[in-house]
Amino acid sequence: MRADQPLLLLDTGVGGLSILGPIRALLPRAPIAYALDQAGYPYGQKSETELAARVPALLGRLAEHVDARLAVIACNTASVIALDPVRAALAIPIVGTVPAIKPAAAISKSRVIGVLGTAATVRQPYVDNLSREFASDCTVIRHGTHELVALAEQKMRGLPTDPGAYARVLDGLFGQPGGEKIDTVVLACTHFPLVEEELAAAAPHPVTFVHGGEGIARRAAYLTEGQPWPAEPRPGTAIFISDGSDPEPLRAGLARYGLENFETL
Repeated sequence: MRADQPLLLLDTGVGGLSILGPIRALLPRAPIAYALDQAGYPYGQKSETELAARVPALLGRLAEHVDARLAVIACNTASVIALDPVRAALAIPIVGTVPAIKPAAAISKSRVIGVLGTAATVRQPYVDNLSREFASDCTVIRHGTHELVALAEQKMRGLPTDPGAYARVLDGLFGQPGGEKIDTVVLACTHFPLVEEELAAAAPHPVTFVHGGEGIARRAAYLTEGQPWPAEPRPGTAIFISDGSDPEPLRAGLARYGLENFETL
């Protein structure tokens, strides 16, 4: 293992930055390659068949391109659908991003938990299994939305977002039977923590938002324990799998997460 081999993160857009932030905090000297699959955006509206084919092939190509030591699927939808195929296809350690139902159940006082994700994520049997295993004594209420993905992308480009949009999305969760008892909300899409402040301001009552960023960072640290790192932190690289759009509006937002180099594939 060489010190300059990076951790590779993959998402369709900026959502994985909510994973990169905790990784940077825990492993400040880790080289980072952050891939934005703009050509595949949005994963949350792709079919299971499409993702199960696309993600392993793309991640394998990227891992070889950057000589990654470890890869993080920094997207809940891609993880719950394609994690097993990716692990079967790649020889390096793979860390997935799954809905943080276990920590939500550990802190909920009302025993009513909300799960806010993309429609593709919240309908997966994986979420049923997590709920049965870790929240069997809780009522788990789900709501799928793509709108928050678009709002997070907009925010990261420095564009204003409509406060009313967050309230409308949350009404789909809290407006369900029993929703008024929700005290903990799982942000089951990596884009959603990027607009957590806006969600908190729009919530009908105070709730605790949880997501998996810190847990994924700890897992990455565990899997790379004892490996060499550069002596000093280095700027990371953002790799755009291009859909033809201009990545320049994202430069300032990505730089805040230490991604100062741009590359297009």
